Amino acid sequence: MTGGEVVARFTGEAPSTDSHWRALILFGRNVASYKFALGQALLEFGAEEREVVTLEDLAVPFARNLCAHLTVVDKQTTSPGSKFLDACRAHNSGSIQHEQLVETTVRLGFNNVIDAFHVLDGEATSDRFFLDERRQSGGVRLTDRMLQISTGGAEGCLAEEIESRWSLVEAAWELNLPRHALTVAYDPLAEALRAVDRRRRASITSARGALNGYQKGACFYCFGPITTQPASVDLGQVDHLFAWSIGPAVGGAPVEGVWNLVLACARCNGWHEKSNRPPHRRYVDRLHRRNEFLIASQHPLRPTLIAQTGATPAVRAATLNRAFDDVTVGGVRVAWEAPEELESRF
Repeated sequence: MTGGEVVARFTGEAPSTDSHWRALILFGRNVASYKFALGQALLEFGAEEREVVTLEDLAVPFARNLCAHLTVVDKQTTSPGSKFLDACRAHNSGSIQHEQLVETTVRLGFNNVIDAFHVLDGEATSDRFFLDERRQSGGVRLTDRMLQISTGGAEGCLAEEIESRWSLVEAAWELNLPRHALTVAYDPLAEALRAVDRRRRASITSARGALNGYQKGACFYCFGPITTQPASVDLGQVDHLFAWSIGPAVGGAPVEGVWNLVLACARCNGWHEKSNRPPHRRYVDRLHRRNEFLIASQHPLRPTLIAQTGATPAVRAATLNRAFDDVTVGGVRVAWEAPEELESRF
């Protein structure tokens, strides 16, 4: 299955607005972090229900986000140099004032990202979250789709999903690694992902933020709504599809591996019949689909998933099948399934 086919499968035949947004943000190769900064800025103005946003106004959160990330990871593009990023660095050091940064951002910061934002799998999408009106109004016009996702209750999760992908991309850049060489491990105590490298031990990002978008904000088991917001009663819980109590490995893959992590609602994760019983077969198939979404999206977790489960979709499916055979002991043990299941989301 090609990357384009996987993207089409992720969005569905009639893609929802949030699925379309997630596809634009989460799928695709990243050579700079400008798309992430623009996505965050658009969510901010969408929450304010702004219709027309001038480049001068857009430049403020756009540059602010990049300046903040530059203080953590100085490399924000794979290009050898950027006059715009140099201006952001100069602002961070106090060498230029806010007004000069905004002027430079308007002049240099949006040269490519506005045109490229709606490009998915090499083609521009027809459904837009903003219209380019730089020649008419000196900015962009937010569409109803943008206002819908910014005010519909999921904007906090969408913002965290951007930050998580941004942080994972930065980890590879900071370690001077190509994307295919970044290995990520799960820290169960912090419920976070971290780079496996001697030079970096700190957590990269929340496991919730990294996984939620690929589950479309839904519980892995019942498809009920979950969120990444800590204070919410719907906070998604990180769960191992194949229980960690099985042992260090299952099907030849590490139980604590990212491949085996899903987000579940509190009811499904704590369901009394779940215990250490094996998962129902359909959950194994669902996990394979979710992992293929991550891999096809050129996600920074791609090399980790491939290393843990296999180089091709067929090999990865075989790994999950072996894991299922291991935990069912030839089908003798009764599989667990959620008490109810809503309409499939992924």
